[in-house]
Amino acid sequence: MESRLENMQKLDRDKLFTLEQYSEIRNDFRQKVLEHKKNRRLPIGPNATLYFEDVLTMQYQIQEMLRIEKIFDIAGIQEELNAYNPLIPDGKNWKATFMIEFSDENERKKQLARMIGIEDTIWIKIGDHKPVNPIADEDLERDTEEKTSSVHFLRFELDDEMIKDLKGGAPISAGIDHPVYRYRVDSLADNLRQSLIQDLGP
Repeated sequence: MESRLENMQKLDRDKLFTLEQYSEIRNDFRQKVLEHKKNRRLPIGPNATLYFEDVLTMQYQIQEMLRIEKIFDIAGIQEELNAYNPLIPDGKNWKATFMIEFSDENERKKQLARMIGIEDTIWIKIGDHKPVNPIADEDLERDTEEKTSSVHFLRFELDDEMIKDLKGGAPISAGIDHPVYRYRVDSLADNLRQSLIQDLGP
């Protein structure tokens, strides 16, 4: 059975703007989302970043898809909702888009071939608790024998004690322990920490 918080945080057609409404407010809405995302971004080393998703970031993705594809029929809207709702945290976890970023295309291809499995070596640690590794790419496998993808979708499951300690002031650290890419962030900035706390239930 879905929790009340999980159900509240899911998007449905009633929570979306129509194409006409979105056209009128798009610039302001986009600026609101960009400001919001500043508190949801976690660089780990020079070439990898976690972008933590929530209701607002997913609504923006859906609204943009509906606008670009000119989707207005019920079935088409529901298809987008079905695709993006699973990326919204449900009160017991964090969900993030993980991106490997190299500006040079040749360098990116070279590094992706060396970084196979990197998504499984990411970790987040709350206080003195054991590090949490993500459940990665539940929708489809993004690694091949030749390379990894530059984009992965991650879910970090937290237990009640972790959540309690986090809300009580415990720090958050994070890192990546891949053989060719090892970096850590000893303490997340307070704006990011507070934003992530808001993803968790009461």
